[in-house]
Amino acid sequence: MDRNRDEENGLGTNYNSEVEIEQKSKMEKEEEEKEEEETSVERIFERKEVPPWREQLTVRAFVVSLVLAVLFTFIVMKLNLTTGIIPSLNVSAGMLGFFFVSVWSKFLDKSGLLRQPFTRQENTVIQTCVVASSGIAYSGGFGSYLFGMSEVIAKQSEKTGVNRGFKNPEVGWMIGFLFVVSFLGLCSVVPLRKIMIIDFKLTYPSGTATAHLINSFHTPQGAKLAKKQVRVLGKYFSFSFLWGFFQWFFAGGDDCGFASFPTFGLKARKYKFFFDFSATYVGVGMICPYIVNVSMLVGGILSWGLMWPLIETRKGDWYSADLPSSSIRGLQGYKIFITIATILGDGLYNFFKVLGQTLLGLLYQILHKNMSDGRPIEDRSSPKCSSTSYNDTRRTQVFLKDRIPTTFAIGGYIAIAAISTATLPHIFPQLKWYYILVIYLVAPTMAFCNAYGCGLTDWSLASTYGKLGIFGIGAWAGAQHGGVIAGLAACGVMMNIVSTASDLMQDFKTGYLTLASPRSMFVSQFIGTAMGCVISPCVFWLFYKAFPDLGQNGSEYPAPYALVYHNMAVLGVEGISNLPKNCFMLCCVFFGAAILLNLVRDTLGRKRAQFIPIPMAMAIPFYLGPYFSIDMCVGSLILFIWQRINKAKADAFGPAVASGLICGDGIWTLPSSVLALAGVKQPLCMKFLSRATNAKVDKFLGS
Repeated sequence: MDRNRDEENGLGTNYNSEVEIEQKSKMEKEEEEKEEEETSVERIFERKEVPPWREQLTVRAFVVSLVLAVLFTFIVMKLNLTTGIIPSLNVSAGMLGFFFVSVWSKFLDKSGLLRQPFTRQENTVIQTCVVASSGIAYSGGFGSYLFGMSEVIAKQSEKTGVNRGFKNPEVGWMIGFLFVVSFLGLCSVVPLRKIMIIDFKLTYPSGTATAHLINSFHTPQGAKLAKKQVRVLGKYFSFSFLWGFFQWFFAGGDDCGFASFPTFGLKARKYKFFFDFSATYVGVGMICPYIVNVSMLVGGILSWGLMWPLIETRKGDWYSADLPSSSIRGLQGYKIFITIATILGDGLYNFFKVLGQTLLGLLYQILHKNMSDGRPIEDRSSPKCSSTSYNDTRRTQVFLKDRIPTTFAIGGYIAIAAISTATLPHIFPQLKWYYILVIYLVAPTMAFCNAYGCGLTDWSLASTYGKLGIFGIGAWAGAQHGGVIAGLAACGVMMNIVSTASDLMQDFKTGYLTLASPRSMFVSQFIGTAMGCVISPCVFWLFYKAFPDLGQNGSEYPAPYALVYHNMAVLGVEGISNLPKNCFMLCCVFFGAAILLNLVRDTLGRKRAQFIPIPMAMAIPFYLGPYFSIDMCVGSLILFIWQRINKAKADAFGPAVASGLICGDGIWTLPSSVLALAGVKQPLCMKFLSRATNAKVDKFLGS
């Protein structure tokens, strides 16, 4: 053993005496013990008793969760209906949960009414419940498959003689649909929690990061920093909310207000190149990695700066000059289907990549399940070994203490699946019971693959699994039997199952690292999901009624992915015969380019891949335009300069500033929606005209 250590340090045995080796060994052990005390998270909380799982589920936790769930649902819904880009809100949920309960506890403590101190386990319950609830706003399809069934979206996808049908949103059936499909994912992976978390030791990066954040909040130094972060968040929340209120006064008409400011000139404004002063997307840009924001800007320049102007010059040749701008047989068709091709290319590449990693990982785990390190224990010493061992021992003990019976999970899945199979055909007559049965037979396997892949890569492929439902069930049903609606409904069923499965496993990982009971995690996720099944449809209904042009291209809330998903379903049912001239060829080129770019990124390695654009991110502005990517790049630039000036402060407070900007502007949509429903119009219209047009207007007004 000593000989091996000497060789590793570049020393020969002839130059060391046994006494020197022994002294060195003692020094190493002392250093290891010192580092163990510093790095062991659980030793910090060793004297704090872990409350039973029922005591982790407090009334105040769920009251705070309900308030934050409404707030975050408005934010996610706004993002859904504008661009479809939704950053991780876990940090914001954890931070605000800590703030609200800390204030609550402090008030009760002064009043002498505090019965239970605020623990990190309760903080984890709040974060889990909020994210589960607001996650329904995404997986519920309000900006994609569900709204894609509506008449508004169907009219934009020009009919071709085939009766595709539509189903307009209503609060009743939306709540019923979500209740019968959103809980299956929770039951599908519960029996695998020990295998995923303890045996396979999957990292689940987002769950791990959230756990570290919550753990840090409940240390003395972390609590002080958290209070400062919440103060900063509140300051930028107020600024963002008031800025949204100020902008509202000047948006009293089409193309009015700061959102139509021609930053780079009127010609550039026509092709969507402008800065629209959106606090939300500046904040999103501060959260998203630089490469994501730059990729979207590159995609916007490629499409709106080059491709669409060039295709416009072929008007009358590639497509009829008499078609309206909204027709998918014209320029709109190129925008939509090239976007779809790029998204599918990127999605399928990553699907098979993650599936391959999943299968290889499983094979490795099976082959090495009974293998262990053959060296003596004393030979395994490393600076983190003892600390990790103590942490793992403590966490595993708590994690395995409160088991969730496998019979409960399997019985729950079968019962909910039976209810769902009987109920869904009444909501969607086009979705036959045998389609649903097939989905539920394959769903647990796909839920496991998505949960395992998410644990390896932090990448949930819920939307990709949903697209498989669109094409598979849509083609099976056929055009004459409502294949478009059947495909979109099947997408919703599949997407909800695999999304909630990966979310639950992320939460189990967070609970494992914060010593929260798996039972409290499951109950919190269950209650959060139930909240989301009611809150999300109600919030969407508010948007739907308050903004009559919801879903229309060029409106404040265009819901771009609703049209994309609808046309995917049309493509799956009717094929490529209705595409404009050369559109299919261009789709093939971009499908292949998306795969090639991903291959190049993976081949070059992580360090060099940060300079290669991400195809999925590039595709987003193909349809919408690059204006929001400019906002996001401004956010990236702010964070970059801040990190150059003071990296420690930027890393500590950057997420708080970004969260404040997103939350303030997002919650402004609530009063703006109420004002719209009450018929209160903006008093002013700030519009920008060219000098020549302005002269004509002045002449007209003067006559």
